[in-house]
Amino acid sequence: MGRLTRGGAMAGALVLAASLALAGCGGDPNKKEAEFVGGTETSSSAEAVTPTQSDGTTSSTPTAADLAVSPADGAKSRPVSTEISASLPGGGKVSSVTLTTGDGKQVDGRMRLDGSSWVPSSALKYSTKYKATVTGTGADGQPRQGVSTFTTMAKPSSMIGSGLYLFDDRTYGVAMPVVAEFSPGIPKKDRAAVQKRMFVKTDPPQPGAWHWVSSGTQAYYRAPEYWQPGTTLSVRIALAGIPLSNGRYGNVDRSATAKIGRSFEMKVDNATKQMQVFQGGQLVKTLPVSLGKKSTPSSSGTMVVMEKKEKTVFDTMDEPDPANQYRTEIDFAQRLTWGGEYIHAAPWSEGVQGRRNVSHGCVNVSMAMGRWLFAQTKVGDPITVTGTPRKLEAGNGWTAWSLTWAEFVKGSASPVPQGGSGPLV
Repeated sequence: MGRLTRGGAMAGALVLAASLALAGCGGDPNKKEAEFVGGTETSSSAEAVTPTQSDGTTSSTPTAADLAVSPADGAKSRPVSTEISASLPGGGKVSSVTLTTGDGKQVDGRMRLDGSSWVPSSALKYSTKYKATVTGTGADGQPRQGVSTFTTMAKPSSMIGSGLYLFDDRTYGVAMPVVAEFSPGIPKKDRAAVQKRMFVKTDPPQPGAWHWVSSGTQAYYRAPEYWQPGTTLSVRIALAGIPLSNGRYGNVDRSATAKIGRSFEMKVDNATKQMQVFQGGQLVKTLPVSLGKKSTPSSSGTMVVMEKKEKTVFDTMDEPDPANQYRTEIDFAQRLTWGGEYIHAAPWSEGVQGRRNVSHGCVNVSMAMGRWLFAQTKVGDPITVTGTPRKLEAGNGWTAWSLTWAEFVKGSASPVPQGGSGPLV
């Protein structure tokens, strides 16, 4: 349906500022605008398609005191997503990795938890020479060391766009998924390699998994259950320099550290046309609602508050059906879907709230209840609607919670251990 006017650009380094101002109450769920902004290029990371090099070059045969390092000594045009790995003769374990630039400046990084490679903490620089020194212990207990000097590639001309719907130092609701966005979408054959470069750490630790939408334009990360209140989410989408099968490369690394606030849930039953509000698991308020009328039903499923606007305008004048064309000032709007479903105050329907559905798909509440809800909610708070004839469409909003955990993990590009995965580094 129509468009909302976007008010002001969201600031925040390395974070996607997405245009959440779209159709109000209904419309095409595929009509979504996203603006990829922010994000100065850091210096980055690992090998895009695989953490070990696949260019065919190898180090010389190691002596008893040596180990073979990847990238191989003398390798050129390595992606800035390169990770450092090593092969120890007869087995063994890497104990430390040091990576320095030509002027001796040391690059920070850490080993993957499975020990497969060492990941720089930010993307490497383009057209730069690096020296990697790897030490370890062989199967015989003797120390081993390997050294490799390699050069990264020049900055590519063809890159994808990317975004991260998370801001530093913000507090979100317990259903806030980590949402990474890619434009164009990541080809299916590349998703496992890209997913290996998407790092999420939670404190306190909670398992999780990634789920890709079919187009590859978004990936969601969530836990089996809502996040524990007070959780810290530390996220790095280390996309910079990843080579993709379509000839493009990842553009930048994006990162954010955010908090999860108190538990606040909304549950709407079409049968009763009532909303129940729970805080900390306790029912704190019940209020009447009006949902979408027969021709424009509301979606049933678990949605997440994606954006809040105290005052805005719903403009649907470009809708082909004259019956759905309107321009209306709206108070206390909280976006739930890309297609234009919101919770919002609707004083014109107060007389039927709790009894009849008259909206264009939105959850109508009174002016007083709209004001109260708006003051309570955070982006990332969940709302579950049941009993309507329309099922929430996957990808129409942050739909990570509209799937069971078993359904969700099927969307991962890599196998997910039972109960979920932990951090990678």
